[in-house]
Amino acid sequence: MHLGESLPPELAFIAYLVLYTRRAMTLHSEGRPVPKWRIVSFVFGVTTMTAVQVGPLDTLSDDVLVAHMAQHIFIGDIASLFVVLGLTGPVLAPLLHFRLTRPVRVLASPAVALALWGLNLYGWHIPFMYQAAINHDLVHAVEHICFFWFGCLLWLALIGPLPKPAWFTGWAKLLYVIGVRFVGAVLGNVLIWASTVFYPVYKPTDAARGLNPLSDQNLAGGLMMVEEMILTTLILAWMFYLFAKQDEERQELMDLAAEHGIDLSDERAARAAASGQTDRLRERLLSGSSGPASGDG
Repeated sequence: MHLGESLPPELAFIAYLVLYTRRAMTLHSEGRPVPKWRIVSFVFGVTTMTAVQVGPLDTLSDDVLVAHMAQHIFIGDIASLFVVLGLTGPVLAPLLHFRLTRPVRVLASPAVALALWGLNLYGWHIPFMYQAAINHDLVHAVEHICFFWFGCLLWLALIGPLPKPAWFTGWAKLLYVIGVRFVGAVLGNVLIWASTVFYPVYKPTDAARGLNPLSDQNLAGGLMMVEEMILTTLILAWMFYLFAKQDEERQELMDLAAEHGIDLSDERAARAAASGQTDRLRERLLSGSSGPASGDG
């Protein structure tokens, strides 16, 4: 579904929406509609990604480091999150049929996605790479592609519809979020406390605006830290809510099976709750069948 930012952002915006809309309409005609909240989430994510690349923030990002950091946060963290929330297994299915895009299954596995995201984050903050993006539009476009798509992989590994490794549950997901927070925090602290200007390309433009380049750099690190703290808190709160909800559903399934004298393993009940198949398995239990429900594993 990606047409890249080598296209003008407005055209890429249209391309994303057209492809997503066509797929959503196909699924609706097959009786498998995409939930409305997911459609809204996808549109919001793509709109956010486009808006920060064509509006005042984009112009300011060439002159002020903290504005460029804000742009990356919107593209790599927020827009990518909402785009992934807009995806379902059926929406992604065609993408996985092409040889070129099939590796996304591997790239979106937790360990790989986290490693790639971290390498991308630090790679683009190397002074040479960061300043090359400011000086060359093509490099800048590639930079934004990388932030968006490695951000998507990061969220796909955590909350996306692709199958997850058996070990990636509960505490493993919590450690994943903490790992993301730690990787970002190290870079944020370096920018906050550094006494050296890493990106001298901003010196003339900062001076023209009456800004101290080092203060600009410190503010960029501070913005990164604040955003990560807020986002991490929200993600952890959401995860704890899901854990509690899934555990409650698991226990309800176990109790229902016991009432009907059906042998149901705790593992299968937990798997059904985690995959959103609680209602389907409950129907099978109420019908007196202990055969595997489609989608509950």
